[in-house]
Amino acid sequence: MDPAYLFNNGLNYESYNFLGAHLNGGSEDGFRFSVWAPNAVNVCVTGDFNNWNESSHPMDKNFDTGIWYLSIKEAKQWQRYKYVVTAKNGDVTLKADPFARHAETRPGTASVLYDPDDYKWSDQDWVKNRLPAETPQPLNIYECHLGSWRQYEDGNFYNYRTLAVQLADYLIDMGYNAVEIMPITEYPLDDSWGYQATGYFAPTSRYGIPADFKFFVDHMHSKGIRVILDWVPAHFPKDSFGLARFDGTPLYEYADTRVGEHKTWGTLVFDFSKKEVLSFLYSSAWFWMSEYHLDGIRVDAVSSMIYLDYDRDEFIRNQYGGNENLEAIDFMRTLNRIILMNFPGVMMIAEESTSYPYITKPVEENGLGFTHKWNMGWMHDTLKYMSLDYIHRPFHHNQLSFSMTYAFSERYVLAFSHDEVVHGKKSILEKMPGDPWRKFANMRAMLIYMMSHPGSKLNFMGYEFGQYLEWRCKEELEWNVLDLEPNHQLSGFVRDLNNLYLKTPAFWEQDLNWYGFEWMQAEDKDNSVYIYSRSSKYEGQVILVVLNLTPAVVPGYKMRAPRFGTYRILFNSDDEQYGGSQYLGERSDQLRFATDPPTIEEANREFDRAKQRIKKSRDMLQKRRDELEADRQALFAEYQKLLNEMEDFDSEDTGYNPLRGLDIPIADVPNQKPLYATPTLTLDLPPLSGLYLLCEQLPTDPTPDKE
Repeated sequence: MDPAYLFNNGLNYESYNFLGAHLNGGSEDGFRFSVWAPNAVNVCVTGDFNNWNESSHPMDKNFDTGIWYLSIKEAKQWQRYKYVVTAKNGDVTLKADPFARHAETRPGTASVLYDPDDYKWSDQDWVKNRLPAETPQPLNIYECHLGSWRQYEDGNFYNYRTLAVQLADYLIDMGYNAVEIMPITEYPLDDSWGYQATGYFAPTSRYGIPADFKFFVDHMHSKGIRVILDWVPAHFPKDSFGLARFDGTPLYEYADTRVGEHKTWGTLVFDFSKKEVLSFLYSSAWFWMSEYHLDGIRVDAVSSMIYLDYDRDEFIRNQYGGNENLEAIDFMRTLNRIILMNFPGVMMIAEESTSYPYITKPVEENGLGFTHKWNMGWMHDTLKYMSLDYIHRPFHHNQLSFSMTYAFSERYVLAFSHDEVVHGKKSILEKMPGDPWRKFANMRAMLIYMMSHPGSKLNFMGYEFGQYLEWRCKEELEWNVLDLEPNHQLSGFVRDLNNLYLKTPAFWEQDLNWYGFEWMQAEDKDNSVYIYSRSSKYEGQVILVVLNLTPAVVPGYKMRAPRFGTYRILFNSDDEQYGGSQYLGERSDQLRFATDPPTIEEANREFDRAKQRIKKSRDMLQKRRDELEADRQALFAEYQKLLNEMEDFDSEDTGYNPLRGLDIPIADVPNQKPLYATPTLTLDLPPLSGLYLLCEQLPTDPTPDKE
């Protein structure tokens, strides 16, 4: 079918294959150019091949499609180019190609001619064998800004290839199995962190050429690491060379600024009512999955797309009087449907900060169709609680437990992202209260909580070793702090904790229902203690999680256990090797605690004794009931005899009933059943700590005999 027709009708998901600049046969035949600019009166191509002459290469327009075409034999790979667009009012603007595969490195803004047939992939098995996002599996994401993760001493960036090798080795060692890279769709301003893109089909040239980024993804796959890209279909910048007023009119953006502009961000909003804009955005998402083999995209600013009044004082309501952008909602549903249908195993992750329902429900069930949603509520509540001084925590106890009231309503990602360590919010470590020891202890306890809470995990780079400064996009991370003992110990703690998470099914196999989670203690606000269990499928693995979020030891703490048996400390954030107080001793991982009753056999014996006691009481009560019934029958016979002798007695006249009360039956003895025996554990809780205790015996609970 005609690709231009599909493009005009919002049905071309690979429009980058005919729009933009493409080799015109062989390398000696030049390039052919095509661009959508329906309201322009003239479009020319200018670039290195014509010494930037703005009028020597005019394009031809197809008035039915609004697309302009031209072939230029002199055009060669690596040459820069732009479109010279003349608007109806006579204004002339040089525009970068919306579908360019490569771009000039900032501060330059030109597009660059590029042959995409540039790399031989070796990840076919990886792509073929990706598990569906719905399949229970561990997901531990490292959020990374490539330009500031590592830099050369002179401040220059690493190349995609260098980053791939070093970053992959680091992720494997630290226990991450996915990397989410902040936007690399070409962007002009470093300070935007990539969230104001001008090139939706070009990986930024800051770190190399497109083939280099393909190597990055391929190498990550060879190491078993998934690659997720931050992608921004909500808005774009106003730069004159970009999409803004592309043909002299609001083409890619809404014309009415009440819906087409985010003044706080200084950006324009994509017009989701235009079919061509939909084809553009669908094609961009498809492009990164198809051409770069990505394992998922994290869609930025979903809330701003859903709500017409998002961060606006004045807005236009939809046709039903509501504040939802129905066109944007339809766009997201279609986007998720076509991507998930055509690229099995990929993830579509929504950064959505409101309570809008069914974000991760299938489109067929009236959901938006994403596979995951960032749990912003959990993040805010957790950081707010953990930043409180300890004397205030009892008054905010439910901030850590509240998330379980909605934990299974969506498929969540628990995210401590870059947004929490910028704009004066402090680094994660510096948010923690108290002296340095308490800050690090808090950090460890918080991560114990995070890694055992239902939901996939995401942490921003630098969190893992306790960076002191807020993140700065133009400087590399504070790697030098790893020379300090507390930071080195925290890094080792995160490494061990992450790797434990990856190999422990109890932490992720049942993340979407109550079968995998059970509160043991959620109400001890006086001690700031939280206790819960996590279970793998069919309870093959049960782990008891114990959090003491005060800087004091809680001695002899008695707690309910999920199962009878022996519990071994699997992981202890208070161990000395991690910077803890080592309150439980040098080898806390060898400590075992037996439940009370200690074994299932003893519990069964207690259970049987209780049954016998109840049976004996029931037999005694039954015997007494029979005796009372016999006495009742004898008394009734005596009364009957007395009535026969009272020939002149008329009970109807007097209203007196001598049998009154004797017709009331004696209540049956209830068929009582004994309660289950409840296993309990007693142990000392180290200060500001988190413990994982593995149940080493998993017997079946005692069940009362059927009577």
